[in-house]
Amino acid sequence: VQLVESGGGSVQAGGSLRLSCAASGYTYNRNCMAWFRQAPGKEREGIAAIDSDGMTSYADSVTGRFTISRDSDSAKNTVYRQTNSLKPEDTATYYCAAVRSGGRCSYLSGGSWRPASANEYAYWAQGTQVTVS
Repeated sequence: VQLVESGGGSVQAGGSLRLSCAASGYTYNRNCMAWFRQAPGKEREGIAAIDSDGMTSYADSVTGRFTISRDSDSAKNTVYRQTNSLKPEDTATYYCAAVRSGGRCSYLSGGSWRPASANEYAYWAQGTQVTVS
């Protein structure tokens, strides 16, 4: 299984970015995929996930600003994360991940679905830096 990210970079506050994650060797459209991020000195945080039925879940910190989606062409095996209204606190290394066999994609908390923790995910991309200034 290989996950390859693209689309990171530097952007001004209020701007937008779209990250892509291409999967190979993995039946991505039948399994959950997610985006995590990790800022210096902080734990890795799950921010968005999409399951095999297309149901999405988001962390509170990004709800309304980040959107996770799959490419409509399943042959591309690609998941995207559109980010709008970026803030300096969004500065981090962003990782695409694919759930482990039998892993949980999300959980219900406070009436909303949240991305599951990093230990539910077995496959990770190399990470891409996003800097918001």
